Amino acid sequence: MEQKHTDRKLLFKGVKYLAATFPMFFIGPVLINTSLKNQDHPYFYLVFGLGCLVCVGSMLLFFKGLQTIMKSLFGK
Repeated sequence: MEQKHTDRKLLFKGVKYLAATFPMFFIGPVLINTSLKNQDHPYFYLVFGLGCLVCVGSMLLFFKGLQTIMKSLFGK
């Protein structure tokens, strides 16, 4: 029986995705919370939209990173 080895380049690519995701997990909710505390500010919609985009982007990067790591461990 042949053993498959981990593709290290692909593994590190997945880890890079997860490393980019980590700060976004905190920045997105902070932006949303800040915007909701300042609803009368003229930039409310801009900051709120940016916070939502950062949250959605962090979720997408997280799943992309997890998928990439799984590909590197178990093959295609």
